[in-house]
Amino acid sequence: MCCNGFCSVANKMDNKGTDEVEKLKSKFISAWHNVKYSWALKSKTAFSRNSPVFLLGKCYHFKAVDDESPTESCTAEALGDVVTGNVDGFRRDFASRVWMTYREDFPALPGSTLTSDCGWGCTLRAGQMILAQALMLHILGRDWTWSEALTLEPLDTETWTSSAARRLVATLEASIQGERSQVTQPVCPAQVGAEEADSYLQEAYHRTIVSWFGDGPSAQLGIHRLVQLGMTSGKQAGDWYGPAVVAHILRKAVDDAADALLKGISVYVAQDCTVYSADVIDSHSGRTGSHCDPQGLNTGAAPDSRAVIILIPVRLGGEKINPEYLSFVKSILSLEYCIGIIGGKPKQAYYFVGFQDDSLIYMDPHYCQSFVDVSTSDFPLQSFHCPSPKKMPFSKMDPSCTIGFYSKNLEHYERIGNELSKILEPSSKEKYPAFTFMTGHGKDYELSIAGEKREWPFIRNTRIAGTTSGDFVLL
Repeated sequence: MCCNGFCSVANKMDNKGTDEVEKLKSKFISAWHNVKYSWALKSKTAFSRNSPVFLLGKCYHFKAVDDESPTESCTAEALGDVVTGNVDGFRRDFASRVWMTYREDFPALPGSTLTSDCGWGCTLRAGQMILAQALMLHILGRDWTWSEALTLEPLDTETWTSSAARRLVATLEASIQGERSQVTQPVCPAQVGAEEADSYLQEAYHRTIVSWFGDGPSAQLGIHRLVQLGMTSGKQAGDWYGPAVVAHILRKAVDDAADALLKGISVYVAQDCTVYSADVIDSHSGRTGSHCDPQGLNTGAAPDSRAVIILIPVRLGGEKINPEYLSFVKSILSLEYCIGIIGGKPKQAYYFVGFQDDSLIYMDPHYCQSFVDVSTSDFPLQSFHCPSPKKMPFSKMDPSCTIGFYSKNLEHYERIGNELSKILEPSSKEKYPAFTFMTGHGKDYELSIAGEKREWPFIRNTRIAGTTSGDFVLL
């Protein structure tokens, strides 16, 4: 009896010791990635004065009509001090997009002791950004900008590296996060004008959208939820995710979300680079997904009023990007209903939002920031917005990516289909379009996605030769 009791106590102590070792190991890994990715900051990005800049369907010109300066380029920050074209408009628009990055010291992820996604979660973060942009478009509209966008401090290398060193020590000494207070819903103050009330309401929606992506188990679109959904398909916290994988995870996350604001929108993921119009129309009318009744009627919105996020995993080349797709990518990012591209370069995921000349503009998730508790009503928003755009030559883009569009209703989708069909017409050089539109349902072409095996095409033996749109391995 005593022996059994002693053994039981000893086993508990061994298990506790193992848990502590795993936690300490996770902290060391997180700390190393924190320093590594905080030191990865580059110099300021150069933009040309003489070429237009496109950002998620909007065009900006940096050169004033009467500007005869011979200077060819300058940084986005420096341009703010020069009387040129609509520079502040671009900066305000870019900084208003929701920025998701690596985080540390959040509650442990499902099935692991990991308290940070540094080094492996960048594709999930890029997926969060494209989804956040769709929700901003859905709830606030494309013209909305954050009132504090131009007050953000530029990302300074010295500041970030010194804070990273401090966090290295703090991370190793940090204790496990305790209970967190519940979110307090914002209430519009009484006795204000209509304009002030509208501004306050927009800011409340802005804060609500960001809170959906919080780094905690209760966040409906947070990394904990995405990792949990990935586990149903064999993925684990710490694994690498490709853009096609993330597209399917985002669809499930939105389908399962309980917030009333999220019931009026769904996600459609194209299969084998093909968009089946009847399936998208069904999504608009609420006849698919988890928010419909047995009769197929949408319970969260009126018939045909449900918005749809269309995600299309594609591959724009073989081992490397096909340069013939440059004009296609630029045309896509010029469309007002485009919500960006989950992509990147080999082993690094980015969120592409625009372009200038032959360079892509992106938001980079590879910065390790501290956990922010979004359950409070006044949590700081600054770390969820990026003041500094980055550029990358199109030639460095990895061919595997996921393109996103936002379709408000059936009429909008018809216009999207018509415009995209023109862009997708193969040229004399491009024999094959990046993706296609087909009438009817996917099941009409014997491509039913009813089964889980068909729904997750990226699960396969990685030792078998060949590539698919899900093979994009990102760090």
